[in-house]
Amino acid sequence: MKLLITGMAGFIGHAVARRLSGNGHDIVGIDNLNAYYDVSLKQARLDDLSGCSDVRFERVDLADRDAMALLFEKERFERVIHLAAQPGVRYSLENPHAYVDANLVGHMNVLEGCRHHGVKHLVYASSSSVYGANDKIPFATDDNVDHPISLYAATKKANELMAHTYSHLYDLPTTGLRFFTVYGPWGRPDMALFKFTRAILEGRPLEVFNHGEMSRDFTYIDDIVEGVVRVLDIVPTPRGTSEVTTDTSTAPYALYNIGHGSPVSLMDFIHAIEKATGQQAICDFKDMQPGDVPRTWADTEALFAATGYCPSVSVEDGVARFVEWYRAYYGV
Repeated sequence: MKLLITGMAGFIGHAVARRLSGNGHDIVGIDNLNAYYDVSLKQARLDDLSGCSDVRFERVDLADRDAMALLFEKERFERVIHLAAQPGVRYSLENPHAYVDANLVGHMNVLEGCRHHGVKHLVYASSSSVYGANDKIPFATDDNVDHPISLYAATKKANELMAHTYSHLYDLPTTGLRFFTVYGPWGRPDMALFKFTRAILEGRPLEVFNHGEMSRDFTYIDDIVEGVVRVLDIVPTPRGTSEVTTDTSTAPYALYNIGHGSPVSLMDFIHAIEKATGQQAICDFKDMQPGDVPRTWADTEALFAATGYCPSVSVEDGVARFVEWYRAYYGV
């Protein structure tokens, strides 16, 4: 198939492109290579894909309406994997307009491209952040998510609503994936694993928020990618999604959690990094940060019902693989 992967220089986009390469597809990836974090890491991910003859890269900004329209007109994609976004809960407090441009305007440009050029399935990234202040656990896709506590979360909820609208109005099959705390090799430097590993290896204190009383449904990158690839081939049909997603929509629209399904305490996560690095952490305990949540936990029954897949990589194994990659990449 002719595939578009947005955000291909990103953590998940790079991994999805590598996974799909060699399977007979014609893959085009785009990214704007912005400076939210180290651009050299983004370029290194693209360099890692340079040996894939079936993968092409174009530098395009999602928010550039004309460039996006031209891309869809020229390439005539059959399916789209939309992973590009402005990430991060905390950064949304500092630079909210970046989230409007990338996550709202950019998402709209992707939807319009799909609508006007006959895309057969749009799979897009949402986030566990949409569950916001919810107390019920584990988080399920039929839970009410009307109380986001960060602008990032609000834009991701908006993405789901926009996708449903296009599914309803234009019969565009869309599938949203709520990712739960993705980690692993080639990960983002603003994520906890990256920051904690760097601090431990450099002998610096870690900022541990909510005094360590937090838990996350940490999900290894390979498990996320396997879920994305399997869902790509499950195209929603009208009135055909409620059996597995508990969604009552009659549009060709589906929504899934992709998480490990077993939350891990933040302190246990830190202990796993200590074990993998062979060094002890120096913890600087702090209060909860605005926009953060104390815990996440994915109900993954719908994903399993649809794909037969359950994430399987343990935190201990996943953290060890990351630390091995980190040491090799940075030569430490």
